[in-house]
Amino acid sequence: MAKCATGMCDNLLTCVLRAWDADKPLLYCPAMNVNMWSHPITQTHLNALQSFGYKQVGPIVKRLACGDTGMGAMAEVSAIVHEVKQVLQLLALI
Repeated sequence: MAKCATGMCDNLLTCVLRAWDADKPLLYCPAMNVNMWSHPITQTHLNALQSFGYKQVGPIVKRLACGDTGMGAMAEVSAIVHEVKQVLQLLALI
């Protein structure tokens, strides 16, 4: 997220995102430690991505891999699929 928000292109994924056609939708599903999620810089990065027109499928609260419980787990697959279908319907692709 931070690399995309700041335009850093140092791997295949960030290069593809930097070259993404801004007229086409882009969904992203952040997942991170609860402390990372609540850090102020994360909101700055989320704001930047939103300003690019990217749509977030937000994280959920649950027990994380680190053992902490809180916001930061990736959205459930069903929620991600639902959002993808919404976008495809808007584009009249399904």
